Formats: sequence, structure tokens, C-alpha cells
Amino acid sequence: MSRQGRFSPEVRERAVKLVLEHQTEYDSQWAAIGSVAAKIGCTAETLRGWVRQQERDTGRREGMTTTEKERIKQLEREVRELRQANEILRKASAYFAQAELDRRSKR
Repeated sequence: MSRQGRFSPEVRERAVKLVLEHQTEYDSQWAAIGSVAAKIGCTAETLRGWVRQQERDTGRREGMTTTEKERIKQLEREVRELRQANEILRKASAYFAQAELDRRSKR
């Protein structure tokens, strides 16, 4: 289950849009972020993270996009499941091999 937080995607998107549209009215992007964050009730650092991710998603900043992050999470989950399955199969194989040895020694 994904950790969404207390802000809907619509609120996040609108807050980022406000920062990007109005940053020229402030001395710095950080000042714009602080102003918008106060208005929507989140911390400036939270909003800064949303803005940075939007910049990565649109190619204005280097780094992993949201889609790439989701794909990596999916692959890590799949690797974890496959490792668990391999461990189960390894233990089952060892169990049946031991059972076969026990059966042969009783003859």
C-alpha cells in the first residue's frame, strides 16, 4: 500500500503549479515555496520535495522520475518474492532429498 500522506494528488499538483507560476514574484523559489506552503498548511520542505519531483518528471532537473521510482519499487518487490520462493524451493528440495536418503537406508 502506498503512503499518500494527508494531501491529495490534486492539492499537491495545485501547490506545485502555484509555486512555478508565481516564483518570479518572489526573491527566490524558496520564498515562493514558503509562501504557498503556509497557505496550504504543509511544511516548506514538503512542498520543496514536490516541486523538485515535478521538475524531475518534466525533465527540468536531473534524477529519477516518478515512473522510474515506481518501476524500481515494483522490481524490488518482485526480487523479494522470487528470493522467498527460491528459499522455499531450496528447503523443500533438501527435505525431499533427506527423505529419499532415509527411505534408501531403511531397505
